[in-house]
Amino acid sequence: MQRTPEPELMLDPAQARAYAAADFDAPNAAFVEALLGRFPELDGHLDVIDLGCGPGEILIRLARLRPNWQLLGVDGSAAMLDAGMDAIAESGRESQITLLQALLGDETLPEASAGLVISNSLLHHLRDPAALWRELRRLGAPGAAVFVQDLRRPTDAAQARALVETYAATEPEVLQQDFFASLLAAYTVEEVRAQLADAGLDLAVAETSDRHLQAWGRLP
Repeated sequence: MQRTPEPELMLDPAQARAYAAADFDAPNAAFVEALLGRFPELDGHLDVIDLGCGPGEILIRLARLRPNWQLLGVDGSAAMLDAGMDAIAESGRESQITLLQALLGDETLPEASAGLVISNSLLHHLRDPAALWRELRRLGAPGAAVFVQDLRRPTDAAQARALVETYAATEPEVLQQDFFASLLAAYTVEEVRAQLADAGLDLAVAETSDRHLQAWGRLP
């Protein structure tokens, strides 16, 4: 099945609120568990950048588990960040988590500063996936850890609809439509490997669930 791109930013406040209220507990928990499992050595003070942080749920999880980490969440959607600010305030982690509205390539982002750069469910939004890999390399310090999780494209639309039925049947219609569109917009493992080769990044890539892939490793 060919890839069908979708909008790069979730700008509608109602859509962002629905996304923030949705149950992403399982994939977000899997993201954090896999990240900490692949990089158990990252246990002291660390500057972390999360690209496409959305409403910040993963940042809050990491802040609780790694109180020595300083976390910067970056997203292009003000509506998403508004939801994130509320969640962070409720968590009491304002001193540990900072949110910034910016797009990939924004010159205000701190270059070569992070010991860990992460991203969850951003890649499939990008018409130019190279933008993410360039940004990971630009913002990470030499030898920084990198961890990316994203959807992976099913073999056909019928499989995409089955995944929506399995994982989003109880969610609002707008989120079911978004999930279906995101599955059609996702990249395959083979495509991600080709993107990394073009970017000169030696990262591992693997299927990690019936709908996810992960890429991880160290920057040069």
